[in-house]
Amino acid sequence: MAAILDLPEVRARVTRWTVGDYERLTELGAVSRRAELIRGLIVEKMSKSPLHNFLTIRIADTLRPRVGAGLLVRQEASLRLADSVPEPDVALVRGRETDFRTRHPTTAELVIEVAVSSAALDRENASLYAEAGVAEYWIVLGEAEQVEVYRRPENGVYQEKRLYARDETIPSASVSDGLVPVASWFA
Repeated sequence: MAAILDLPEVRARVTRWTVGDYERLTELGAVSRRAELIRGLIVEKMSKSPLHNFLTIRIADTLRPRVGAGLLVRQEASLRLADSVPEPDVALVRGRETDFRTRHPTTAELVIEVAVSSAALDRENASLYAEAGVAEYWIVLGEAEQVEVYRRPENGVYQEKRLYARDETIPSASVSDGLVPVASWFA
């Protein structure tokens, strides 16, 4: 059976939502808390495995004391992009907590998604973050104990992609000493 959205006659009739529409629907309680807006479509988020939860917590906890000046570590919190409101597993955003009391950040220095069963979707979402000027986008491949790192966003596309293994260290301008050992997340 063909996926319903693969049918052009169905895809043409799908309602696309703006970020403003989505925010109003969310305020009214009409959108599930387990959903996010991706490219104008309201998408239900997948359930998280124990490994996914473990890695998300571990990543956020190891980054918090090491972020550069003026950066916040946000965990599973919304970003307000042009046509999407994703909730990345971890994001390092510029500002203070009070800056986001009434609005979501519109970009980030670093976005990290943990992929245990969602690598294809996370790779597809790279363009969202590149378009929003996110300097670095990392996909943590939980089972493989590897990290895909995307850098240098230009015209909605990351120009650099590199895979880091468990025994490697990722250079990053977002952390105070500039280095993130991959093994620290999987130990």
